[in-house]
Amino acid sequence: MAPNVLGRALVTAKWLSEAVRAGRVGTSLRVLDASWYPPQKRNARQEFKERHIPGASFFDIEECRDQSSPYDFMLPSESHFADYVGRLGVSNDTHVVVYDGDELGTFYAPRAWWMFRAFGHKEVSVLNGGFKNWVKEGHPVTAEVSQPAPAIFKAKLNTTLLKTFEEMMQNVGSLRFQVVDSRPEGRFRGTELDQGLESGHIPGAVNIPFHSFLTETGHEKSIEEIQQIFREKKVDLSKPLTATCRKGVTACHIALAAYMCGKRDVAVYDGSWSEWFHRAPPRYKVSELKRNKA
Repeated sequence: MAPNVLGRALVTAKWLSEAVRAGRVGTSLRVLDASWYPPQKRNARQEFKERHIPGASFFDIEECRDQSSPYDFMLPSESHFADYVGRLGVSNDTHVVVYDGDELGTFYAPRAWWMFRAFGHKEVSVLNGGFKNWVKEGHPVTAEVSQPAPAIFKAKLNTTLLKTFEEMMQNVGSLRFQVVDSRPEGRFRGTELDQGLESGHIPGAVNIPFHSFLTETGHEKSIEEIQQIFREKKVDLSKPLTATCRKGVTACHIALAAYMCGKRDVAVYDGSWSEWFHRAPPRYKVSELKRNKA
């Protein structure tokens, strides 16, 4: 069972390279570059134009989001998502492979993977090791931008994979589901600023920094290693689990890691700390820095 679960959540560079060379990228297989970087550091769209996996399209997370929300990268509406991915040639029958060019190997791709799943799409995989390892292993790249034929995608939001602020607030008292925070330890504990924002965490949350699931090369760790990480943090994969982070991106690494272990129903708190910091009462923001000051 384990290899099949792994195979659906991830595809290897070798598998994708063979698909590219065989000309299988098309209506049944779409490759999407979901890279995003701070604008002052790198330009994801420009890098895509310069080199990408042959046949890939650029999945712009800045465009495919709720642009009326004050919080970054919140899920768009069903119609917005359906229209956006349809223009990228993705139908409900398409196998979608997502990747990004982050130096870690994978950063934003799991967010795109989770978005597709949240809107009811099952055939979606992350390229294990990302573009960094694709290039390192000598697989083909191109500057030629393909124009896929538009497709019809019907989106239906699966609310079991999404948690709202109100549900997170209720859970502080009821503890109906476990909460895992994927941010670095200092930001979780509240001892360092989080992109200019005071940090800390939701009461009862457990900290597993997202990079814990990645090897030094930027590939996902084995299922056995991932299961051990969850065990060490006393996270029970047989019980309800919600992932959170700064803005709902690295939380998706938790969802992907759990999915690899056979748990398909991890929810993501889309607003994450960005929303929680601005909306939750002070007593619901746990910070060592505040305690030390007191």
